[in-house]
Amino acid sequence: MFEKILIANRGEIACRVIESARALGVRTVAVYSDADRAAKHVALADEAVHIGGSAPAESYLRGDVLIGVAKETGAQAIHPGYGFLSENPDFVEAVEAAGLVFIGPSASAIRAMGLKDAAKALMHEAGVPVVPGYHGKNQDPEHLAGAADEIGYPVLIKAVAGGGGKGMRLVETPSAFMDALESAKGEAKTAFGNEDVLIEKFVTQPRHIEVQVFGDGEKAVHLFERDCSLQRRHQKVIEEAPAPGMTAEMRAAMGDAAVKAAEAIGYKGAGTVEFIVDGSRGLRADGFWFMEMNTRLQVEHPVTEAITGVDLVEWQLRVASGEGLPKRQDELTITGHAFESRLYAEDVPKGFLPATGTLAHLAFPEGARADSGVRTNDTISPFYDPMIAKIITHGPSRAVALKRMARALAQTQVAGTVTNLSFLGALCAHEGFAAG
Repeated sequence: MFEKILIANRGEIACRVIESARALGVRTVAVYSDADRAAKHVALADEAVHIGGSAPAESYLRGDVLIGVAKETGAQAIHPGYGFLSENPDFVEAVEAAGLVFIGPSASAIRAMGLKDAAKALMHEAGVPVVPGYHGKNQDPEHLAGAADEIGYPVLIKAVAGGGGKGMRLVETPSAFMDALESAKGEAKTAFGNEDVLIEKFVTQPRHIEVQVFGDGEKAVHLFERDCSLQRRHQKVIEEAPAPGMTAEMRAAMGDAAVKAAEAIGYKGAGTVEFIVDGSRGLRADGFWFMEMNTRLQVEHPVTEAITGVDLVEWQLRVASGEGLPKRQDELTITGHAFESRLYAEDVPKGFLPATGTLAHLAFPEGARADSGVRTNDTISPFYDPMIAKIITHGPSRAVALKRMARALAQTQVAGTVTNLSFLGALCAHEGFAAG
């Protein structure tokens, strides 16, 4: 095991890594920007080093400075957290070239999943289901109509050079295809100077279900799924594990696909394979498709920890230091249900606009896990993500875990900035969400 690691991050994830490192007897080096001089992660670490200005480009994104600090302080490895440099393959190579260990996957694994089209082709080869579609060069209308028939309606016609919804048409029946195609091509030519389109399966009642994987560079296991369908501005708001309505057959199929994805790229460490799921007829083993892989620890990892009893950061440190996978697949089980709510400084009525302010008061209730990088009197600055905390509850059933979450949110106290606290409470009280 390492004696000392540097954490190339800030906020709640830096605090989270420090907690697990300390439990393993590993010393930690924090880094901080001008804005973070008095931050919680700085106070928690064994050592802290100033690395530059408040903007990320002047501090947390300066890979050469981070590597220099690691070497100066005698750290043997760098934990990237998530965001910033966590999925930057050039940084991984620079860390390894400096004789240090990167606590995460290889640069080649990150690159393999970095380009969406190439990743989908790779996953298709590995036997992982990808969204059915036609991305070919043949733009003959009859050929495209045939492709749509093969994919199965409803389909989405999308401009190859598209963006902003231009050149995009939803087609629900074969009889409507030709008119929609002509309209999409015309709009695409006007908007982008390119009338070429692709055809994709349209998922009518989509759910975002992802699978936590963990690899040692050769073999991988999965730690079951998380449902992250509750989103605002395409960002997750409340996550849960396991997914409501999941069947044993579908869980086995999704877990198998996620492990295949990880093993196909020789994945090492914690990662997440994200799937788009058709929820229109309940969860079925033939109704999920690969979207992308996040080659790092995820913000919502605590719900997986709650249902499996596994400390994922501990696993990261153990595997990166040369140990094998801590558990086999048949040793991993699900106990109960867990939720995570992301508490943000943001103005909900104004479209979830990020907010700033000094926290005059911040208190979390007993009986819930609160992962936070801020305390009373700390400032939410405009330089970083305005997350205040992640609040996590666990219970023997989904209903109990959700009631515990509603109570935890009602008892959470924040003053000094606008937040999404009442919005989270309203979601937990929503009949549709309660019904899964």
